[in-house]
Amino acid sequence: MIRVGINGYGTIGRRVADAVLKQQDMELVGVTKTRPDYRASIAADKGIAVYLADQKFAPDFQKSKVQFAGSLDDLLRGVDVIVDATPELGADYKSAYEKAGVKAIFQGGEEHELTGLSFVAQCNYDEARGHSMVRVVSCNTTGLCRVMHALGSSFGISKARVVLARRAADPDEVGKGPIDAVVPDPVTIPSHHGPDVQSVMPELNITTMAIKIPTTHMHLHSVIATLKSRPAPSQVVDALFQEPRVMLVESKSGFRSTASIIDMAREMNRPRNDVYEAVVWRDSVSVQDDEVYFFLAVHQEAIVIPENIDALRAIASDCTKEESMKLTDASLGIASGR
Repeated sequence: MIRVGINGYGTIGRRVADAVLKQQDMELVGVTKTRPDYRASIAADKGIAVYLADQKFAPDFQKSKVQFAGSLDDLLRGVDVIVDATPELGADYKSAYEKAGVKAIFQGGEEHELTGLSFVAQCNYDEARGHSMVRVVSCNTTGLCRVMHALGSSFGISKARVVLARRAADPDEVGKGPIDAVVPDPVTIPSHHGPDVQSVMPELNITTMAIKIPTTHMHLHSVIATLKSRPAPSQVVDALFQEPRVMLVESKSGFRSTASIIDMAREMNRPRNDVYEAVVWRDSVSVQDDEVYFFLAVHQEAIVIPENIDALRAIASDCTKEESMKLTDASLGIASGR
């Protein structure tokens, strides 16, 4: 059993916690919180041990009805791996993890240099072996790596260009939105997303630019890739169809927006309406000469959850890539070849 702790119980942390609970080869030892809020209460009601992210938060917990099991240091003494799901504070905690002799998984808000290895399961699972710390890349990078892996493996890629329409805020981030504007994010080109993809796929020639739009549902990418061969559209569709954790949808089936994709997840009884797959509109796939075009949707709250689970196995078990992805996908209800 891989004993797992989670530092941070927000958008990503609580999803990783629930995913860990579904794994037969993992034990969730506990999670950290900074406040005894409703999320802490719900975690406790689920039987999840709650620890203090810092001892300074003890007075607030002592005044509340939320019991805590100890401090972050106590949690670290009981785990094999800590998943850092703090809001871009991983660099501040790294020394504590090292001091405790605990392996660590960080999120995409951290810099690649923090661990030296950025992770997407189907791209570089085996490279993570032997590492004590890895970084699961951001939601947009994860989605792009999956589809670029499909294209590169089947046809080769000379160059990729991607325009990202990014959600302005997550649904509960009321302090960030909604906004009544379309915001270049950043104005300078390229955006950071291309270099982030290259932290996983260093040989890929990719340029990205991004805008922020007034929505909370998902991100939407407009992908243009120049291939080294000239496939038919049906061949591109087949390559995407065969790629793990890529889902194909069609507008004629009612998928006319990202809201439709979230609604599909709701109707599938996915927890929190989560969409773990990178979603491509099948009828958007177009090929002109050696260039392929398509739309890609990324659910920013959920797409990295299977990567966190696979990263845990990659650095803390003997599980192969194929075994781990199969176990993870089965536990989360991700169907291959959709």
